[in-house]
Amino acid sequence: MVPNIKAILAGAAAEGIISASQAEQLQSYITRKTSAAIPPDMDAAEAESPVGDTETPRFVRGFHDVLITIGIVIVLAGIWGVSTVYGVLPAILILAEVLVRRQRLALPAVALTVAFVQWIAVVAALVLDTDGEGISPAVYALLFVLPFPVLLAPFYWRYRVPLSLALLLMTTCGVALVAIFNVIIAATGDPSFILNHRTATSVILLAAALALFALALSFDFKDPARMTRNSDVAFWMHLGAAPALLYAMLSFVFIGDAAGFTVFSESAGSLEAFLVVVIVAMFMGVGLVIDRRAFVTSGLLSLGFAIYKLFEKAEMEVGVYVFVTLLIVGLVVLTIGVGWPWFRRGVVSTLPLSLQAKLPPLR
Repeated sequence: MVPNIKAILAGAAAEGIISASQAEQLQSYITRKTSAAIPPDMDAAEAESPVGDTETPRFVRGFHDVLITIGIVIVLAGIWGVSTVYGVLPAILILAEVLVRRQRLALPAVALTVAFVQWIAVVAALVLDTDGEGISPAVYALLFVLPFPVLLAPFYWRYRVPLSLALLLMTTCGVALVAIFNVIIAATGDPSFILNHRTATSVILLAAALALFALALSFDFKDPARMTRNSDVAFWMHLGAAPALLYAMLSFVFIGDAAGFTVFSESAGSLEAFLVVVIVAMFMGVGLVIDRRAFVTSGLLSLGFAIYKLFEKAEMEVGVYVFVTLLIVGLVVLTIGVGWPWFRRGVVSTLPLSLQAKLPPLR
């Protein structure tokens, strides 16, 4: 891509020649069309190398951002200690006005968004602990998650942080999910519906996770070249959608466990462990297709558990299979990490051309 094309399009949008959305679309189009070209400062060896990354999150732009973020964390921690929890909110908003709205610093924007979400969680818990006596757990959960999308909506409208939009959408899905369970519990009169009807609960959780995944994909498909804000929103949403979808599927594997939906059940056997490996491998395949490593990392803990269980059932010595498990998981991570472009090329090249056109370009 021409090095100054982004600045040129931004200038055209600023002068009113084209709109901001048209600038983003043109930038994405030019990137796709020139992705095969060799930039002037790239030699032949670099051009032939398949190593590349379209999943670079754009929230670290230099050590200046890192330094400012460290200052934000220290200042907010200090205010939290010397003031009440309600005194932290004005500090977050003032810092957001200066560092996000005016200076457009990316990493501080992420830090302040996380601080704002943490503040919502703490205040919601304090209010419910004070005034929420006597309410059922399902209603408690609904009242706890409801403030998140309500407060994140104006925060995103004001500061346009991709993480805040992703959290807004994810918490909205969370509110809808908890509301559905409240309706079902009220209709059935069974306050322990989740534990008493595990199959139905797993189906609902899987449907919610699939909806979240589809929403994340919709942002990805808007920007296959990964050049606009849509890609940043999708990056954060996949970090939430990947584990949600994984553990929703794993809940079917451990659906008969009396302890509930946990992949760390003591009663898990070789069959369950094998199914976990299959599901994690499938997730890695999905991650390769859409070029999102969140689908690989989200399954590592479950993969390690499954391998551990398989060795345990083989009655190997504890001192052996613990380290063998770590070795295998580590090798899987290194193999996929180093060979990601090659593996992705092999998987994506088998897909229909119409689908390949919607995916990030191969490197």
